[in-house]
Amino acid sequence: MTEAGQAAFLDAFAPGGRGIGFAVLGGVFSEGVDLPGDRLIGAFVATLGLPQVNPVNEQLRERMEAAFGCGYDYAYLYPGLRKVVQAAGRVIRTREDRGVVWLIDDRFARPEVQEMLPAWWEVSSSEPRSMDKR
Repeated sequence: MTEAGQAAFLDAFAPGGRGIGFAVLGGVFSEGVDLPGDRLIGAFVATLGLPQVNPVNEQLRERMEAAFGCGYDYAYLYPGLRKVVQAAGRVIRTREDRGVVWLIDDRFARPEVQEMLPAWWEVSSSEPRSMDKR
């Protein structure tokens, strides 16, 4: 997407608007985006945001495993969950913001994943995990 296209995409999120947009976790809209008030009131996160398996990440996994154990967590899980929390931060930035973030990947129900997410996020093991701050 060109810079002009990015600007047009963000401009579509007008106050009181009813637009829907789709973006990739960790993509160009993951940082430096501020849609205050009711310009962005929700997000659906459909994945843990794990980095791709490639030689660099595999080397990192192997080295972290040798040094600390849990190499997979350091190379894949932690960076992925950081993207998820950043995505939620596009919706809920301040105490005054209101919105909902739905985490719709079954892996969010795993205890080891849940314990890494903010404690104030509502948890339901029988339904999709949601963050609803009202």
